Amino acid sequence: MARSRKPVEKLSQHTDKTSVRLYTLEVFIIGGPITEKFVKNNPVVSRTIQIRGDQSLEDLHHAIFDAYGRWDEHMYEFQFGKGPMDPKALRYVLPSASNVDIGEDKRPAGSVDQTTIESLNLKVGDRFGYWFDFGDDWWHQINVEAIDEKVPRGKFPKVTKKVGKSPPQYADEDE
Repeated sequence: MARSRKPVEKLSQHTDKTSVRLYTLEVFIIGGPITEKFVKNNPVVSRTIQIRGDQSLEDLHHAIFDAYGRWDEHMYEFQFGKGPMDPKALRYVLPSASNVDIGEDKRPAGSVDQTTIESLNLKVGDRFGYWFDFGDDWWHQINVEAIDEKVPRGKFPKVTKKVGKSPPQYADEDE
């Protein structure tokens, strides 16, 4: 009796998954429409998020969006340069903006839905920017806290730590 090859296929699929790394990112709010009262009560606002290397920047956006209790979607981008708000940073943008030139023919480096975390060649200690809502200008700094070679079972991305309350998405909302 011939043996089925399915167990071997399952094993190779599992092996592929074990080569994926787990990234622990700390996401700080560093600017936006926040009242002085809110800042006084919440001097540091951050969320720690774990995400698999094979997940995209779009997946990271959704994790940040949910982690901060946002409800109204807006345009966003990720920036990789000397830090958040670096005008010379490589920009990863929404698919609809990926063919748009901004000054001096600088095209975006990539699209958030096609760029995996692993493809960014991040190292522990790296930091990059996330800009959400180009009108209200929510600025975030994302620090790479850890990179683990193995991914435990479970759903990712996931929030593992919250510091401070989430500010209201719009300044005129009640705190």
